[in-house]
Amino acid sequence: MRQLIVNGWDFIFNSDVSPLRHIPDVATRHYALQMLGFMWAVCSAIAIGSYTVFAASILGHAVLIAAAAVTVATYTAAAKKPHFFMNALGRRDNGEHD
Repeated sequence: MRQLIVNGWDFIFNSDVSPLRHIPDVATRHYALQMLGFMWAVCSAIAIGSYTVFAASILGHAVLIAAAAVTVATYTAAAKKPHFFMNALGRRDNGEHD
C-alpha cells in the first residue's frame, strides 16, 4: 500500500516520472507543473467555498420561497374571506363596507 501511494505521488508531483518528463526543457517542465498546481489550488478553493456557502444559499432560498407562499396565502384569503382579517384584528363588522 505504501508503494502504491509513493508511486501515485511521484506520477503526479515528480516531473521526472510524470508525463511531463517528455518536455525536454526542465524550466518549461517546472512551469507546467507550477501552473497545474496553481489551477488545482484555485479549483479546490472554489469548490470548498461553494460547498460551505451552499447551506446558506439553501436557507436563503427557503426563506424567500416561504415569504412568497405567505404572500400568496394572504392575498388568497383576502380575496375569498376578507372578513377573516377584520375578525382577526378584533374588529366587529358593523355592516358598513367601502
